[in-house]
Amino acid sequence: MSDEINNEEVDEVENVEPEQQEENGRVRSIQHLSGMFEKWFLDYASYVILERAVPYVNDGLKPVQRRILHAMKEMDDGRFNKVANIVGSTMAYHPHGDASIKDALVQLGQKNLLVDCQGNWGNILTGDDAAAGRYIEARLSKFALEVAFNPKTTNWKLSYDGRKREPVTLPVKFPLLLAQGVEGIAVGLASKILPHNFNELLDACVAYLKNEDFVLYPDFPTGGIIANKDDLIQIYSTGMGKIKIRGKVEVEQVKGGKERIVITEIPYTMIGANIGKFLNDVYSLVETKKTSDITDITNQSSKEGIRIVLELRKGADTQNLINLLYKKTKLEDTFGVNMLAVAEGRPETLGLVPIIRHHVKFQYELATRKYQTLLKKELDKKEIQEGLIKACDVIDLIIEILRGSKNVKDARVGDTITDFENMTDYHL
Repeated sequence: MSDEINNEEVDEVENVEPEQQEENGRVRSIQHLSGMFEKWFLDYASYVILERAVPYVNDGLKPVQRRILHAMKEMDDGRFNKVANIVGSTMAYHPHGDASIKDALVQLGQKNLLVDCQGNWGNILTGDDAAAGRYIEARLSKFALEVAFNPKTTNWKLSYDGRKREPVTLPVKFPLLLAQGVEGIAVGLASKILPHNFNELLDACVAYLKNEDFVLYPDFPTGGIIANKDDLIQIYSTGMGKIKIRGKVEVEQVKGGKERIVITEIPYTMIGANIGKFLNDVYSLVETKKTSDITDITNQSSKEGIRIVLELRKGADTQNLINLLYKKTKLEDTFGVNMLAVAEGRPETLGLVPIIRHHVKFQYELATRKYQTLLKKELDKKEIQEGLIKACDVIDLIIEILRGSKNVKDARVGDTITDFENMTDYHL
């Protein structure tokens, strides 16, 4: 009878539960690959969105940028530090490769706002790369030290290995998200936020606090002219859209009745290696005989600014050539805007006003934490002062208690405190 029951139990394990199999006398749970991929991919996507590619609306920083600044603050003594040392210190908080940390630090340094640089940090206008981390140095700027750090108003969490603390967000007093601009590609999401002028951002925040209307325009480091300015209202309202940017072109007169076209500002999408692609596109126009007006082209750009010179033949149709350059090259290009940021723990596409609203709300929270900390400190001081006032009324008793104690420990604990509280009605 017992054998029949055991056989029935084995049949139930084999037939009724296909996801369980007996192996070496034990029942092992089997999970289908489809379920594993679904769960793991969602975990991976969530991690990339929240911990790598998308900035937080409160401080405007991606996690790697925040960890770099935190590591630099810990190292800060007013002097420059080797970038290689900063990268090593940041790896205590950022569980990823050193190359990604160095690239993020170089980008912060090139924006010339939070980081002071020393050495060859490259140039976004010419496409030159920064030197190796062992050759260049950095430190926090005075602006960063003033507006980005306050341990008493910072929320902290453990680092990835639990050995150290790192900030959840830095208590930044400035709308950094809109000042620096951001580009980041996550899983199924991408963030592209435009950079803006420092002073204009301050004016916009003040206008928002006063409940006044304000106008804000992008401020690209490469300059350029926005061709579809009327679309900005819709783009800033929804947080999504496309901006059409043109390079700024000047026409100069040269000897012999000739003219030259000088490009002094370019679309933001042309920075770096794309300048070389633009030059190749111009060469192609000449080689394919779509224009015969260009006799020479030189890139005279430097750290001082953009200067691309196109020499023209005598009698060239300059305006027609400019229109051709806008049409056939990257001298006119589209910049896709997707103002995606992590707000209240989840990614969200925000318009201009909601981003400023989040910033103002965050400043209110920081101010509340600051003054609550100060209030607690003053209340503690008040309690001590009240105790000293009480003690002055019974100073003779206190002296008697102290003289009757064998040591400091006896004077502080036990019956001595109880006697004092009973005789003075003051609770220690």
